[in-house]
Amino acid sequence: MAAATKAEMVFERRAYARVGLLGNPSDMYSGKALSFTITDFSATVRLRPSPELLIQPHPHHDLVAFPSLPHLREDYHCCLKIGVPKHVEVSRLQNEGYYGGVRLLMAICKVFYNHCIQNNISLKAENFTLSYDTNIPRQAGLSGSSAIVCAALNCLLDFYDVRHLIQVELRPNLILDAEKELGIVAGLQDRVAQVYGGLVYMDFSQEHMDKLGHGIYRPLDVNLLPPLYLIYAENPSDSGKVHSSVRQRWLNGDEFIISCMKEVAQLALDGRRALLQKDYTELARLMNRNFDLRREMSGDDVLGSVNIKMVEVARSVGASSKFTGSGGAVVALCPDGEAQAELLHKACQESGFVVQQIKVAPSVLSDEELTSLPTC
Repeated sequence: MAAATKAEMVFERRAYARVGLLGNPSDMYSGKALSFTITDFSATVRLRPSPELLIQPHPHHDLVAFPSLPHLREDYHCCLKIGVPKHVEVSRLQNEGYYGGVRLLMAICKVFYNHCIQNNISLKAENFTLSYDTNIPRQAGLSGSSAIVCAALNCLLDFYDVRHLIQVELRPNLILDAEKELGIVAGLQDRVAQVYGGLVYMDFSQEHMDKLGHGIYRPLDVNLLPPLYLIYAENPSDSGKVHSSVRQRWLNGDEFIISCMKEVAQLALDGRRALLQKDYTELARLMNRNFDLRREMSGDDVLGSVNIKMVEVARSVGASSKFTGSGGAVVALCPDGEAQAELLHKACQESGFVVQQIKVAPSVLSDEELTSLPTC
């Protein structure tokens, strides 16, 4: 078979949606987390060589296509009123969280280039075109923005053939740095889960972060997980408000917040033990406690009535439940088995929520990358 020409060299990389099982949001507070990725939703980025460096907008998410000229005019004026870029539709900004992936792709390109320059990593003098697609529901707490960034980073690593020069543990930092460029406030949990894929236990203690520049990340066997269910609202909430007041109180030394956050972090460690022992009754208890602590810290007004209702609907049939992230979707466990799962489906449908059994993604790391990870 003839070797592929440069024009035929196309890199397409996928990153999956993330579900925070236990420990969130303590990853922002030197805590611990237990998370996994799911194949139900994903973002894909495609890179192909080109004469100029081009980042292609998505026809829907970046709003470059309109039903008609009147629609374009209406969206233009709406955006002017709220002071956002003229190409951004106000309704999409409110409902989807990110107003397109172009800015995300630009940010990771900048961060990747800077990292390579600072670490004396040589890059070939060739350009490319980036495009993306995603089916991850926006504002559902499933890490849709970071999935786009993660997939793009993987394209860049392979296009420039530098994957072996940027260690796995540091890649989540690059993704988070790219999002910080855009004012996105988040922790490392989502980025670690999406870089590694599968089920991962994470320890973000300050000691590790200061000494290593990253946390301690341990992949776990996805078969340790029991059947889990994803619940989400088709009209999602704004997850951007969830961290705000809690973080300020933590920075101010609020003893209640600091104590609660330590307990939330401990839940992830206890959850790891429960999974290794396949003690799903204990896992269910820990999941409920995680949400209850978050509710105590944030308050109902911050969490939102729809988000709280999703949790309560699941609990009404005896299932345990908590947010997958900052709100917008819920992960549920039915410790009593299939009969309880059927009750969960019925209760969610009657309340107008989408519910589906989760399909856990496998690790996305190569055998070489997995063997390079520390084992202690």
